[in-house]
Amino acid sequence: MTTSKPNTGFWIIAVLALLWNLMGVFQYLTTTLMADTLAEAIPEEQMALMNALPSWYNYVFAVAVFAGTIGCLLLLIRKKLAVPVLGISLLAVLIQMGYWLFATDVMDVMGMTSVIMPLVVIIIAIFLYFYSKGASQKGWLR
Repeated sequence: MTTSKPNTGFWIIAVLALLWNLMGVFQYLTTTLMADTLAEAIPEEQMALMNALPSWYNYVFAVAVFAGTIGCLLLLIRKKLAVPVLGISLLAVLIQMGYWLFATDVMDVMGMTSVIMPLVVIIIAIFLYFYSKGASQKGWLR
């Protein structure tokens, strides 16, 4: 392990990751607190799909986005705790998106393009977890 200051790329990635996760928080709040408004904005079939999700799904969604946001804040203040917190976020993302893709009729209702965003979310969560591990190994996190 070396102790050094993070490079400029670290800061850019950490800020972009925080903004990404804040968009996830916004999405979570929109789907949970503004369901009536959302119901008016999306097709009935999509709303029925969302309404059919089990109650635990929203809890896992919350863990994914809030742990991701906290993990990115921990990255920005250079704390090693970012690694396990982003690991928890990754696990929640895998559960949430796995259920969404494989246990619902999302592809029948919304088509194959409905796979794109969940895959992007999974890829970013994997990247952030391993990036935080690398940052820790480089001594950028204390």
